[in-house]
Amino acid sequence: MIGWRTRLGVLVPSANIVLEPDMYRMIPSGVSAHFARVWIAEDSPEELSNMIDFVPKACQELAHALVDVYGFGCTSGSFIKGLEYDRKIIEIIKENTGKPATTVSTACIEGLRELKINRISLATPYEEWLNEKQKSFFEENGIDVVQMKGLGTRNAEEIASQDPGRIYRLAREVDCPESQAIFISCTDFRACEALEVIEKDARKPALSSNQMLLRAMLKLANVYEPIKGYGSFLLGN
Repeated sequence: MIGWRTRLGVLVPSANIVLEPDMYRMIPSGVSAHFARVWIAEDSPEELSNMIDFVPKACQELAHALVDVYGFGCTSGSFIKGLEYDRKIIEIIKENTGKPATTVSTACIEGLRELKINRISLATPYEEWLNEKQKSFFEENGIDVVQMKGLGTRNAEEIASQDPGRIYRLAREVDCPESQAIFISCTDFRACEALEVIEKDARKPALSSNQMLLRAMLKLANVYEPIKGYGSFLLGN
């Protein structure tokens, strides 16, 4: 049987090409991941804000796969309207499925609290206005962003085309002695491939949207297994 331990249902942005391969790469044996797409073409204020309107339909489609846990797989789409917006998305998913759910932003905040981290460096592919939105979201949740930098793009294809070497360099640029961890934002960013090297060289936790979403979904499904190769955070299951 496919997904004999658990089946994960992920609402993935329609323009995203990285999250699905990352999930397939990282999930442990006996766990399967299934996806429904939520419309968005670029990281503009309008399209990010409108993603919530497509959540019920995506939930209905994923329900056909009999998934056990749901995850909203867009980082910026889950913090775009500030504090508690991620919780609103979770409630919509629960209302439409009756199943446990999380979002990327929720997973990040919960993961940082679990690690007792309250000061981070933030690396993103985003434009400055979106970086400021994320900084505010973190700080409203008690996490200080002590250094941040984005690549200044809203184009999904351009974000996904950044190779792990570019992401490694960006992460090292934002790292500073004051931060306890480096968080690399965006589920369409190939950060997972670089996490191990970033963590070794920076000598502090390297965290990413896809890594933290997977960990949160597995915990909701009561699946606890260390996953090697994608940073120390996934070893803590």
